[in-house]
Amino acid sequence: MTEAKHINPEEYADDARVAYLVVEWKRLTQSEKDAEELMEVDPTMKELAEKELSDIAAQKDALTEQIENIVGKVGEREWPNEIVLEVRAGVGGDEATLFAEELASMYVKYAEAKGWKTRSLDQSRGALGGLKEAQFEIKGTDCYRELQYETGVHRVQRVPATEKAGRTHTSTASVAILPIYKRTKLVINPGDIEIEFSRSGGAGGQNVNKVETAVRLIHKPTGLDVRSTSERSQLANREQAMLLLTSRLQQKMDEDADRERASDRKAQLGTGDRSEKIRTYNFPQDRVTDHRIKESWSNVPAIMAGRLGPILEALAQAGGGSEAVAEEE
Repeated sequence: MTEAKHINPEEYADDARVAYLVVEWKRLTQSEKDAEELMEVDPTMKELAEKELSDIAAQKDALTEQIENIVGKVGEREWPNEIVLEVRAGVGGDEATLFAEELASMYVKYAEAKGWKTRSLDQSRGALGGLKEAQFEIKGTDCYRELQYETGVHRVQRVPATEKAGRTHTSTASVAILPIYKRTKLVINPGDIEIEFSRSGGAGGQNVNKVETAVRLIHKPTGLDVRSTSERSQLANREQAMLLLTSRLQQKMDEDADRERASDRKAQLGTGDRSEKIRTYNFPQDRVTDHRIKESWSNVPAIMAGRLGPILEALAQAGGGSEAVAEEE
């Protein structure tokens, strides 16, 4: 008997729309195991057990079809074509800010090569001109599908330009890929949001600098905050900030759910948590290593220039099939 190709209902245990169906599917799965064990223990019950297994399989298929109809059939997942790329300098002082700027440039160059549209949303610069933190909007077909595994801590090992003794330093920067879902089931209570307005800096003309167009939203229950300064009106910045806040809250919920299910998952490509160290860029040895899939690539300058294709392809092929490995020192 050929097994029907369906989604895995257990992946939707946290989806309120189908949770009750998943519970029933799990109950049937346990009954299935019980019937199989009965056949092994008592061969005389084989015929009865086989009939029961056939009935259970039919019920599970019907349940799975119901779940598919609600959440979308396999292969029909909606991949957002708009993301916000966040880059933040980590440990390493000025060198970390310079590395953060190089990472941001790497992703922007890759996006431009793919024909995606990019736009800076907000930036905070360091003393030497690097980036303390920055947000970029990227729009384009499959941009989230391709960049989804880039979230995490990126580490650089190299001799800084300011290092006179020639010693190799280690610095870090964190990256977050936030998908922008135009439609989301997440509902934010307006009373949970604190709003601050300020003047936008940088380009935009005198009007932008005189009027308080910059918007900062703070989600009081979680402490998450976002800021939008790129638009020319307060209303537009508020809408942009709300989209970003919704995505960050959705990502937090997804990360929390992933951590809860991690012990039961045999195949996952990291947790998606930005605190997880995922990749090292070793300049002296001309090697970039992704610790989750234990693969390395040479030609660091080309990679930093936006030639990320081979790395992203390797991660896509892993498709969540490799567990994140322990941090390598």
